[in-house]
Amino acid sequence: ECTTLQKVIQGLTQVIENQCNVKDENCRLKSTIHILEEKIKACEQEYKDQIEKLMIKIKNKDEDHRLEIAQLHFNIRKKFEIKEAEYREQREKKELEILELTRQLKIQNEEKQNEIIKLQIEHIVLLHNSMWCLTIKPFLAFLQKMQHFQEEKNKEIESLRNTIRDLEQHLLNNQDLSLKRKRF
Repeated sequence: ECTTLQKVIQGLTQVIENQCNVKDENCRLKSTIHILEEKIKACEQEYKDQIEKLMIKIKNKDEDHRLEIAQLHFNIRKKFEIKEAEYREQREKKELEILELTRQLKIQNEEKQNEIIKLQIEHIVLLHNSMWCLTIKPFLAFLQKMQHFQEEKNKEIESLRNTIRDLEQHLLNNQDLSLKRKRF
């Protein structure tokens, strides 16, 4: 009976020892779990901090891009205004050139007309004064010279008119281009 009790005691002691070992193992595992949970929390916080930093970085980059785009729009608008002013200045110069050429053509035309009238008057005076001396042949030669002179002047006038027409057409084409640019 004593042996049986000793065996029971030994068995119970073994069970208690096993239980203590399990309890110690359980405590160690709980401690390990607690440490791992702390590490997980630290990692989560670190990831949250990194995500927050990245979000701030993205926000800053986005703001930088918006500012860059605004600056580009401003620069493009400024360049367009400068080009438009240059074009307007060139167009005004061309208009002034056309006006000046028109004025010169008008003056030349008036001068030619005055010269023709003067020559006709001189011719009439000469004809009247020297009617007795003239024969029909020199008179016809003079008229031919007058007609030839008149034709040359008319050609010059026509050439100047063509030049004005070309300049006006060029000006209209430039104005059409300006309107098209403004639309875009």
